[in-house]
Amino acid sequence: MAEGKHCEIERKYLIRYPDVALLKAQRGVEQWEIVQIYLTVSGPGETRRIRQIVSGGEIRYFKTFKKRLSDLSCEEDEGEIDQLEFIRLSREQQPGCRPLGKTRYRIPYKGHTLEFDIYPFWNDRAILEIELEKESEGAAIPDYVHIIRDVSADPAYKNRALAETVVDEPIP
Repeated sequence: MAEGKHCEIERKYLIRYPDVALLKAQRGVEQWEIVQIYLTVSGPGETRRIRQIVSGGEIRYFKTFKKRLSDLSCEEDEGEIDQLEFIRLSREQQPGCRPLGKTRYRIPYKGHTLEFDIYPFWNDRAILEIELEKESEGAAIPDYVHIIRDVSADPAYKNRALAETVVDEPIP
């Protein structure tokens, strides 16, 4: 997680529900329990959120402001906050958006970090995110991952949208 203002370039894939025991067994894996709350915004293409991350027995809080630049890129300003600021900002929760919980498995793989997001409302699918240095860059994906499709440009699979409406389309 990069702090401060930076450009985030990310591919997002809808995948079949992974073997969680296999994810946990990968070298260098980190498991994060995340709750994120989306806040009111002032303009189109903007997202404001706060996160609580529990990992290794430690609880940390972050605020993030994003401005979408393209389907894959956004300008992101992220920083750690304390619990009191998290509580204060939570009062600005976007109406209609519930807090979004997920378990994230972060796995280093061939020069990238694969981020597997497991949501409590799905048992047949999950999301794989991979941050890139440039939009044209590719990333290796292990054989144990079954990609259904790239959803980088699909607004229904943005976390902000999932906090409002869970996608329940049949998957092939």
